[in-house]
Amino acid sequence: MSKLVITSIGPASSVQDGGRPGSQRYGLVPSGAMDRLALAATNTLVGNEPFAAAVEIGPFGAAFTARGGAVRIALAGASRNADIAGRPVAVDTSATLADGETLTLGFARSGSFSYLAIEGGIAGEPDFGSLAVNARAGLGSPYPRPLQSGDELQTKPASGAPERRIELPATAEAPIRIVWGPQDDEFGDDAKRLFIDSEWKISATSDRMGYRLEGPAIKHLHGHNIVSDGTVNGSLQVPGNGQPIVLMPDRGTSGGYPKIATVISADFGRFAQTPAGRAFRFKAVSMAEAQAAARKFWELLHSLPDRLRPIESFDLNIDALQDANVAGYAVSAVDAATWQVASPADISGPD
Repeated sequence: MSKLVITSIGPASSVQDGGRPGSQRYGLVPSGAMDRLALAATNTLVGNEPFAAAVEIGPFGAAFTARGGAVRIALAGASRNADIAGRPVAVDTSATLADGETLTLGFARSGSFSYLAIEGGIAGEPDFGSLAVNARAGLGSPYPRPLQSGDELQTKPASGAPERRIELPATAEAPIRIVWGPQDDEFGDDAKRLFIDSEWKISATSDRMGYRLEGPAIKHLHGHNIVSDGTVNGSLQVPGNGQPIVLMPDRGTSGGYPKIATVISADFGRFAQTPAGRAFRFKAVSMAEAQAAARKFWELLHSLPDRLRPIESFDLNIDALQDANVAGYAVSAVDAATWQVASPADISGPD
């Protein structure tokens, strides 16, 4: 059995998959990937199920070394420099590490999370049907915690399949869409207008449980406590200090702060990829618009296998290139003799 050994990795990196849907009613946190499209894309590249477990890599760099045989991988999500033994690797492509070779990833340049899928998946013991890590709950496999240097991910040997790339739509540079509620009646029109009209930033103190927003204080009409009720990915709670918190996959299953709005599911991954400190805005849409966007998002997920393309490559013969006169009639600016090269017309003479 081959394995991928983690030789270095930053914080906010763990094994994640599609999460534990259907278990929140039992008080079990859902967890799962922050960006489901990127997870599905990287798994599709290596022939895994779309929401199979992969390595979710935070904004810092990482390095992985193949041991015990070749390992085929794919990378998607945040743009960053990547290479295998000095050979560049593009995001949204697959590649194979020979035994002993190391994949090195730089810092994220855009976005916050990258996803590294391994052909054949990651070996582990599912907790409630999932390998997704939730460190606070002690759930996940093969390590129920953030990944560390020295960890080993067991997998199958590389199949030798041809490498591929996947064509994904460009990331929209647009406000994050929300629907009001379910407790928007706890806020006045002025507060909701301030929420929509303001520029927001994600605090550096944010994590997989919640993204704290930096911006104006949003005032409540009747205080900040309500009877606790259920939460979803994107629930936008407003605590007593008026600074909203967007709940993320490792959130609690219920909460007791009023929720002014909810990030629509189609925009949740894009919101999760927003780097700390980058300014953005929200835009309110109707429920019908949110549902239409959700259908379009799921159509995109289902279309991923059709978006695969072969990686076109060619071998460059350096020796032949050196012997070829690729410049044609080249001259030297400091050698006047080279300026008087006879043209074909001079050689053949007049007709």
